[in-house]
Amino acid sequence: MIPSLRQSFNASWTEAKYRDLVRRLELRTGATLGFPISETPCFFPKSLMSSLAATGLELFNQILNNRDTMAAADAVVPDRFKGSGAEEIPAFLQVDFGLVRAADGSIRPKLVELQAFASLYGFQVAVAEAYRDAFSLPASLDIFLDGLDATTYHALLEDVIVGSNDANEVVLMEIEPRAQKTWPDFVVTEQQWGVRAIDISEVHREGRRLYYRRDGKATRIRRIYNRVIPDELERKRLQLPFGYGDDLDVQWAGHPAWYFRISKFSIPFLRDPSVPETRFLDGIESLPTDREKYLLKPLFSFAGGGIIFAPTDAQIAAIPMNERKNYILQERINFTPVIDTPEGPAQAEIRLMYVRSGSQLRPVLPLLRMGRGKMMGVDHNKGLRWVGASAGFIAS
Repeated sequence: MIPSLRQSFNASWTEAKYRDLVRRLELRTGATLGFPISETPCFFPKSLMSSLAATGLELFNQILNNRDTMAAADAVVPDRFKGSGAEEIPAFLQVDFGLVRAADGSIRPKLVELQAFASLYGFQVAVAEAYRDAFSLPASLDIFLDGLDATTYHALLEDVIVGSNDANEVVLMEIEPRAQKTWPDFVVTEQQWGVRAIDISEVHREGRRLYYRRDGKATRIRRIYNRVIPDELERKRLQLPFGYGDDLDVQWAGHPAWYFRISKFSIPFLRDPSVPETRFLDGIESLPTDREKYLLKPLFSFAGGGIIFAPTDAQIAAIPMNERKNYILQERINFTPVIDTPEGPAQAEIRLMYVRSGSQLRPVLPLLRMGRGKMMGVDHNKGLRWVGASAGFIAS
């Protein structure tokens, strides 16, 4: 995206520097990474990142400030995940954009997905720091958004994750956290904010209070940094030691109700040039004939699960009529490869990460994924290099 930085990086790249990058991350997290790290970071002009951050906020506000949209969003939250403890506005928001080249030659963003759920707020900073150190990147390149720096970012995340509580009484709650690909983020979260990852099965309840064992001692849980994905909870049919709707004396950082309220379900309600044509499957009277231009997506699956490219009549007919409200048909985005690499141009998907600050959401950090397959996930880029998880550096 910035030719001078890209050319300089490619010219000075070595396999030894890349191995050093991965070594630094594995030392930091104490674990072998369960996903590929790209051989390169991405370099973006500040104007582009500021524009993307503003667009993400505009989309969020279209949802939150529309009474009918929010009523519809509340209605799709399953009873199991409803509860009085949900925040008035979400603690976290992720907005994913692909980059495409318009007819006039300019690069424009296209919305891929959005989700009110936590992302890699710890690990993503560690990735950027590892790139900076392994490749001796200029100190002038920034990674934070909205005027934040390392100190103010740390304080903002501490406020939303820990709040006014003792960090020992805050838990990062997940399903089998050590088995998750996001485990490296959990490690960095404890390093940075003192909040330990625990399996949801380790929680026990006494009246309105929740407890877990920390270093052999029963410890009160006053706040939950929620990383349990409802989709996984449902698929595994897990029984919890408490109910999300129970009257509990506990605070939430990311109540699961928001996972449903702001999600793929929201996209058909949005109006913006960045939003691709998206319709609920049950509301389509005449299906398009140019099916290769569309994706069929289940609403509440995570990480691209269940997506069908160019869905056929047979695949659509296989979905029962009463289930079609849980699917969207979305115009497919053809990402433009904008990152020049020694093995050919690569596509970039930019995630804008937001956290609650007071009564607003604030953009804090970009997360990058690179690929050359039809999707950004690992399964669609097997055997390729210069793809995978990456960091976005911002040049003024």
